[in-house]
This record gives sequence, structure tokens and C-alpha cells, in this order.
Amino acid sequence: MVRPPHVLTQTTTRVLDPSDLDAALAVLDREPVANAFVTARVRVAGLDPWRLGGEMWGWYEDGMLESLCYAGANLVPICATPRAIRGFADRARRAGRRCSSIVGPAEPTARLWRLLEPSWGPAREVRSQQPLMVTDRLPDDVAPDPYVRRVRKDEMETIMPACVAMFTEEVGISPLAGDGGLLYQARVAELVGAGRSFARLDAEGRVVFKAEIGAATDRACQVQGVWVAPEYRGQGLAAPGMAAVLRYALADVAPVVSLYVNDFNTAARATYRRVGFKEVGAFMSVLF
Repeated sequence: MVRPPHVLTQTTTRVLDPSDLDAALAVLDREPVANAFVTARVRVAGLDPWRLGGEMWGWYEDGMLESLCYAGANLVPICATPRAIRGFADRARRAGRRCSSIVGPAEPTARLWRLLEPSWGPAREVRSQQPLMVTDRLPDDVAPDPYVRRVRKDEMETIMPACVAMFTEEVGISPLAGDGGLLYQARVAELVGAGRSFARLDAEGRVVFKAEIGAATDRACQVQGVWVAPEYRGQGLAAPGMAAVLRYALADVAPVVSLYVNDFNTAARATYRRVGFKEVGAFMSVLF
């Protein structure tokens, strides 16, 4: 028998369970673009911590679920009010740091980090302004690169070195550390298997451009892992490559495509603007 969802009469946080799924999705759906990463996970795995890969914390006010915080490999505040942030910070301090990063909309993430830094700091790096960019159409003046295509399942050995290089360059550490890259390789394989990994190869079969659609719901998807091989940079491959990925995304995945980028990466921001992305907000990442 399915239990009715929890209704609390006091202001509090608690770990959500499968009976809270509809209420959690209602919160996530308030901001479909910003919440695409967590929404995609929840729609596939539900709220069971083992399947979800972490806990979903809920913040209740006047008996209603108002805010969420995903606590897994990343700590992600979702539609989090200032009072909710304090509640989530208290729970996170008691639990101890288990995540490799805190990431989310810039303002609530900054509040959360200010409360956690005395006990969780110092961070390896804080990226306080990462513009969130979106588009819902193909560019008029940038033709999609006809050589960018979906990566095939038998091309894992081809795409993995590029994925590792991109991750190491972007995050500052190798994804092969710790477990030897088993989890990272599984994630890359998942995206390839889902048809959400894209690349252009040169005549020798090496990756010269790649990107993935990392999170996808029926309302929005998120492009990640955009990378051009160093020896091909400055040759104008990025904008047509992104236009090609956009064509696939808008046709096959979701009506809105988003991404977030480091504010100091002026070349990438210019490329994204050139293919039609507009800044609509900002994310923040705290890396440990």
C-alpha cells in the first residue's frame, strides 16, 4: 500500500522518501532549466537514496514542501529560500562533507557555502559566477558542422581520452583518480548508449570536437563537456560544432537547451553567444 505524502506542521528539514515524489517534482518543475540535472535524475531514479545516488532533503514551511537539497556526489540547493539554506547547512554540518562539490544557482549556493565554509573549508576552488545560458532555436548565421555526429557504442576507446582531457582541464583533477575511472567511464558509456554524446573525428580517427547532453527532461536539457582538441583550437570548429549539437538537442531531446560556463572563459562565452545562447542567470561551484 502506498503511504500518503508527509505533511508537516512545523518548519523543518527531513530526508524525503518515495512517497514524496510528486511533491518533490512540483518543486523541481518551478525552475525547469536550472533544475534540469536533478530533475533528470529524480525522474529516472525516484527518491530512493540507493537508486538516486544520494539523499533528497526537503524543507517544509507551514506544512508544505518549499525547498530541496540534493546530497550526493554534489550538494545542490534547489529553489532554496534563505531559511531553507540555514536548515540544509545545519543538516550538512551534522552529516559531514561527503560530496566533491557544491553547485547550484549562485545566490543560494553562496549563502550555503558561507555557512559551511568554517567547518568544510577550505575549498580547492570556488567559481562564484558561472553564467547560465539558454536557447530554444538554431542560429541563423552559423551552419551546423556536418561532420559532428553521435558517438557509436563501439567508439568508447576513441571518445574516452577526449573526455578525460576535457574533465582534467575543466575541473583541475583527473576523473581517473580514486577508483581508476570506473564511475566516470560508466557515465560516459551511459551518455554514448543514450545517443547523447557527439563528436567530430579527424582523418586519423582522433576527436577534434566533442560535447554531451548530460541532463535531459521533457522541458529542458543541458549541454556539457564541450571541448576542442588543443591542436585544433582557433580554427573555427567550436561554433559550427555547437550548432550541430543544438540541432540534435532541439530535434530529439528538449525544446530548451542550456549550459553554464566559467565567467573567465571569454572564448567559450563568445562562441555560445554566437550560436544564440543568452545569459539568464548564474551558477556557482565550490570544488573540494
